[in-house]
Amino acid sequence: MKLRNIILALSLLLSLSACTISYKLNGASIDYNLIKTITLETFANRASYQWGPMASMFNNTLSDIYVRQTKLRQVKRDGDLQISGEITSYDQTNKSISADGYSSMVQLKMSVRVKFTNNKNREEDFERTFSASREYDSSQQLSAVQEELVQQMIDDIVDQIFNATVANW
Repeated sequence: MKLRNIILALSLLLSLSACTISYKLNGASIDYNLIKTITLETFANRASYQWGPMASMFNNTLSDIYVRQTKLRQVKRDGDLQISGEITSYDQTNKSISADGYSSMVQLKMSVRVKFTNNKNREEDFERTFSASREYDSSQQLSAVQEELVQQMIDDIVDQIFNATVANW
């Protein structure tokens, strides 16, 4: 009876030690044995409405997320993963009208077209557009809120791109 309990306890211990729970706080699910490098091409601003700092803000934020949240080495070309694209739109539209007939809220919207290539698994390749928008009170000048709102939209779009490319959500 005692031997049976010991065998049962050992088998339970072995079965529990064989199971592991794995999670990543950054959301990335990359097989680093297979994927080691990433190429991030510079995204040009091709939107009809231009704001000078937007392209560099976007490119820096995109590069930073892969540096901070993955172990991928960034290379100039021929990376295992390749991300390219362009900023395709940056627009503002009246969102709502107040009782006096004037605009009370303005919506700022940004869209980015992305081409993703996984040279180790071509089934994951895609080309798609990611967008984000923010609203601000029309009593404010765009120049007063533009940098903050554009950075928020960039952060949102970069998170979407990161999740679509390496988080496999």
